[in-house]
Amino acid sequence: MVVGIGLITFRLHECHSLKEKRRIVKAVVARLRNHFNASVAEVDANDAHQRAVVGFALVGNDMSFINSKIDKLFNLAEELGLAEVVDTQMELISA
Repeated sequence: MVVGIGLITFRLHECHSLKEKRRIVKAVVARLRNHFNASVAEVDANDAHQRAVVGFALVGNDMSFINSKIDKLFNLAEELGLAEVVDTQMELISA
């Protein structure tokens, strides 16, 4: 079993309220969750208006497949254009 986990840090330039941030983060989380069938949630910077950290997890049986899916997930997050991707982190755990 292989578990891939990661974090994506976004900068939300034009957000001036938590309501605006929530709208953007919900859209990003929904798109990533639906496209990759992954567990996705906002995990940090909950009270910051212009920063969001989204975490995700994928499970599979092939390390190269999970690594490829994570790379594609990072690319989609960037291509959405809803927020600027500032940082990405990933870790693969094999059990």
